[in-house]
Parts: sequence; C-alpha cells; structure tokens
Amino acid sequence: MAKQFASQGDMTEKEISFTEVGEGLYAFTAEGDPNSGVIIGDDSVMIIEAQATPRLANKVIECVRSVTDKPISHVVLTHYHAVRVLGASAFGAQQIIMSEKARAMVAERGQEDWDSEFERFPRLFEGHESIPGLTYPTTTFNGRMSVYLGKRRVDIMQLGRAHTAGDAVIYVPDQNVMFTGDIVEYHSACYCGDGHFHDWPGTLERIRAFDLDAIAPGRGDALIGREMVNAAIDSTADFVRSTYRPAARVALRGGTLKEAWDAVRAECDPKFGDYAIYEHCLPFNVARAYDEALDIDTPRIWTAARDKEMWEALAD
Repeated sequence: MAKQFASQGDMTEKEISFTEVGEGLYAFTAEGDPNSGVIIGDDSVMIIEAQATPRLANKVIECVRSVTDKPISHVVLTHYHAVRVLGASAFGAQQIIMSEKARAMVAERGQEDWDSEFERFPRLFEGHESIPGLTYPTTTFNGRMSVYLGKRRVDIMQLGRAHTAGDAVIYVPDQNVMFTGDIVEYHSACYCGDGHFHDWPGTLERIRAFDLDAIAPGRGDALIGREMVNAAIDSTADFVRSTYRPAARVALRGGTLKEAWDAVRAECDPKFGDYAIYEHCLPFNVARAYDEALDIDTPRIWTAARDKEMWEALAD
C-alpha cells in the first residue's frame, strides 16, 4: 500500500484563537489550520474566508457572536481553494465576493480541487455532508473594488499572482490592517501547488509597501506590529524562493521530479521542517516548481488520481 499523505494522518484538533488586530477587526486562527477574518462595520459584519464546511464555519460564527450581534452581510473569498470556500452557506450573507479570476477557477477546477483536498486532508472536512455544493460568488471584480459597511470602507484588491492566479487581499484603511489570504503565512508552510513562484515575491513587496500595522495571514498567528509583519513577509518570500530555486535547477538540467524533491528537502528542511503543514505541502510545491521552471505557466489541475501518481513518483 502506498504511503499516505502527511495530512491524512493529522487528526489532532487544533486550538482556536480569536485575536483583535485592529478596532473591530479580528483574526480567527487555529494553529496552522486555515484562518478566517472578521470586519465589523457600522451595521453589519464582513467575513474573510469561509472555512471548508458549514460546521467549521459555525466555529467562526460563534466567535463573531462573542463580540457583536450585527448581521453578517458579506463573505469575501481570497481564492478558490475548497478549504477556504465550501463553508460559505453557513453565514447567510447577502453577498459573496471573489475576483473574477477566482470565480473562473471555481468553474474550471473547483470540483477537482474539492475531491483532491478531501482525500488529502480529511480532518478539515469535518461535517462535509452539510456542504451544498461548489461556492460561487454573487459579486466579482477585476483589480479593485470597495465595500462600505456604513462609513467603514473595505478595499478588496488584486496585488498580483502568488498562491493562485486569482488572489485577493482585503485592506481596512482606517486601521491600516490587511487580510492577505495565503499570500502571507506565519510559521506555516506555503502551499504552492497552484502558485506562481516568479510572481509571488513581487506581490509580497506590494503588500509590504502598505507599511501595515497588522496582518491576518492565511495560516498561523495574527501579525501585530510592523516588525512582526515584515518578518512574516520575509520568511514567506524565503520559503517561496528556497522551494523554487533547487527544483528549477534540477528541472532545467533534465533531472527527475524525485531529484528535485531531494534538492528542495536539502534546502528547506533545515529552515522550515517544523512549520505547520510542511510535509503536506512539500510534494505539491516541488511538482509545481518543477513545472514552472519548464515554462508551464498555468498550474496543472490537481485531481485525486494525479495526487496519487505524483506521490508514487516521490515516495520510496
């Protein structure tokens, strides 16, 4: 029997934290599991990231209700991945917002992503039977849009490709706080299986240019204060470059995927081996870096069958 993915054996319940990152702004974090964000406006609440199932989304709602009884009017999804979007129905929001590119990716590869993620990471799909189907937005945008929660303005922007081609960030100017989705992580591995290695560092620098007071990252603890913000941007950039360079060197000399895997491990294990979901992400990161080095610009669609085929090529 083939060796299972690292995440298939990860059944440990994570401790939830609900951290204020600005006035009326909160980060819902869970020890490296997918984060969500909360923006409280004058009359209603915006949620950032919906979790993988309605049951998990209800844990976010419980935290929201501990600080406000205002209705949830908007859900913003930074990208299309199943663990971020499939719990959206629980919030009962009037609007679900994605970039136009992210919506296209739901249509193109959303079901395949759901199927493959469900097999890779079963714990995150607790209560999966309550998912009504793929999550599509009610509202899309290109480049930038603003939502007004009463007087509070929320800017939703595409700053460049990184974790996916359709990534969005959410910026609250009155507090100088950003919700970055998986573009920025903290003591958690970046999942790069659908990423764009060449673009990612530049996108991080565009985030840095905001000179933010706090970030709610995609995974890991809330980043409060400019020192912590910049350290997380630096470590995310280091992770992306340290994954890409050794894999690219192997790919460009005609080496095998297994040789690229060994080269990436040699570079990344000493620096990132203790990061959350590191072992889970590694095979997908190596495969995507190998492809991008060979000028495959659009990430190939991951399916449950492709996952297994790739894992068999790497596991020995």
